[in-house]
Amino acid sequence: MKIGIVSDTHMPARAKALPQALISGLKGVDFILHAGDWVSPDVAAMLERIAPLDGVAGNNDGEDIRRKFGRKKILSFGRYRIGLVHGDGSRKSTEQRALEAFQHEKVDVVIFGHSHVPYKRSHNGILLYNPGSATDKRRQEQYSYGIMELADEVRVQTFYYDSKL
Repeated sequence: MKIGIVSDTHMPARAKALPQALISGLKGVDFILHAGDWVSPDVAAMLERIAPLDGVAGNNDGEDIRRKFGRKKILSFGRYRIGLVHGDGSRKSTEQRALEAFQHEKVDVVIFGHSHVPYKRSHNGILLYNPGSATDKRRQEQYSYGIMELADEVRVQTFYYDSKL
């Protein structure tokens, strides 16, 4: 199974449409996960044109998005359990908050956003992954998203691009 991973789109403030590099890169995925800060519910409709979708709300999302997606969830894909959370809050790093959100639950992967910084690290057998931002790179050199492949093992790769057009 191939899953596209997106976060921190902040649309329409940071982009009026999904970047062409993101649309092209997500073609052929079986599913898309969004780790929050969609800002507009229209982003879900845009992504659903590419593949089935689920996600969580971030700290910049309104009640409509929070109601539709919730703030934290665990999704099962075959034998893998994926924890999904935005990662916002106070104290500790975004990575620590994301990991602690699932400290009492069995997950294989924790996907999070919030920092806009791509991140991939294994912690006690759990893969922690942040795809960065598809439309708001902040201090990063490029925009980014991820592709996760679930087979005999979990593989995730971050893809970078220069233009959000």
